[in-house]
Amino acid sequence: MNPSLQTTYGQTRPASLAAERNRVLRNTYWLLALSMIPTVLGAWIGVATGLAAAMTPGVSLVVFLVGAFGLMFAVEKTKNSAAGVPVLLGFTFFMGLMLSRLIGAVLGLSNGAGLIMMAFAGTGAVFLGMAALSTVIKRDLSAMGKWLFIGAIMVLVAMIANFFIQSSALMITLAVLCVGIFSAFILHDLKRVRDGYETNYITATLGVYISLYNVFQSLLALLGIFGGSSD
Repeated sequence: MNPSLQTTYGQTRPASLAAERNRVLRNTYWLLALSMIPTVLGAWIGVATGLAAAMTPGVSLVVFLVGAFGLMFAVEKTKNSAAGVPVLLGFTFFMGLMLSRLIGAVLGLSNGAGLIMMAFAGTGAVFLGMAALSTVIKRDLSAMGKWLFIGAIMVLVAMIANFFIQSSALMITLAVLCVGIFSAFILHDLKRVRDGYETNYITATLGVYISLYNVFQSLLALLGIFGGSSD
């Protein structure tokens, strides 16, 4: 008998483990692709109606923080039920809606549509690069999650502080840091699935989606600052 198919007391067959990890990874990729639909829909509705832009910056910040963290909590609470996927898609719709403020501002530039496509292409390149790295890196990267989380919290606090400070230099610095931190988060989260540490594809999708969202938003902001044209 093939040793890889043998099962002994207290052990799970390696072949079964590999199949389960591949299933979680495959479902994560499919759900991640599906989540782009409500995101785009939310962004389109937000731009078309001006809903997000109509809010004052202070109200927009509060709505974003309460809505995002509330929906993330809801996704985690429902991840093992039939409601998990719809709640996740509802979260991505909300995130698209909140992104419409930035998209609308960039679209106001003469080359805005091109900048959005560049940000989208850049985000795609980051994702493909991190996904490829997750297949070739053999070492366990789970320990770096703690440091990435600390970095993300520090950036979030600095962003809230900069809402009051209104420093362009700090905004640019934070955008660059976001690209770096959340690119690493994509690698970390995909590697966790490949190594079997994350077995719920809804949780895995939520983590990767948030990272992609932040990378795209940061790239778009940077492109708008340095590559925008008002002519």
